[in-house]
Amino acid sequence: MAPSYDGVVFLRTLAQGRANVTVGAYSYYDDRDGARDFFDRNVMHHYDFTGDHLTIGPFCALAHGVRIFMNGGTHAMDGFSTFPFNIFGHGWEKGFDPESWNTGHKGDTVIGADVWIGDHAVLMPGVTIGAGAIIAAHAVVTGDVPAYAVAAGNPARIIRIRFDAETVARLLEIAWWDWDSERITRNLDAIRGADLSRLESAR
Repeated sequence: MAPSYDGVVFLRTLAQGRANVTVGAYSYYDDRDGARDFFDRNVMHHYDFTGDHLTIGPFCALAHGVRIFMNGGTHAMDGFSTFPFNIFGHGWEKGFDPESWNTGHKGDTVIGADVWIGDHAVLMPGVTIGAGAIIAAHAVVTGDVPAYAVAAGNPARIIRIRFDAETVARLLEIAWWDWDSERITRNLDAIRGADLSRLESAR
C-alpha cells in the first residue's frame, strides 16, 4: 500500500536501519517539501552516545514541520555554562565527561498508537504520548500526554480528554491498531465510527 500523494511517506520504511528508532505500521509524515528526510531533518538527535530510543506507534499521523527533540539534541545544564565547548575541539574537548550530558537525560520518547500530531508541533526529550491523543498545531510538548487527550499551547496543556474514562479504558483494551490488516479492513466503519459496542464485537 502506498500513500495517495507524494507528500506522504510511511515512517516505518524510513526507519529501517536506524537502531534507535521503532515505528509501527502505517504511521506517516506529511510534507511536500522533503518528507523522506524526516529522521535526518525533523528528529533532533545530533549525538548518539546518549542512547535514547524513539518509538512511534502504528497508525500515527504527523503533519508538516513536526519536530522531535531527543536527548542528544540538548546541552548539559549542571554547570555554570550550557555552551558545548567540547564539540569545537582545539583542546576544548579535554576534560569533557559525556556523563555530564546523561545527568539531564529524560529517557526515551514514546508516541503511542493512533496519535495525530499537528503542523509544526514540537516534542521535547523523554515525553510519552498516549494512544489516541491529539497534539495541536504549534504545541510544544514538555511532559507526558495521556491516552485520548487533546494537548495544545506552549508549553502544551491538556485541554480536554476526548472520551470519558470508561470509554478510554475500553478503547485501550480493544487496541484495534494491533489487529491484522484483514480484520481492520472488515471493520473500518466501526473503527471510524463512535459505536463502542460495535467496535468491541468486531471480528
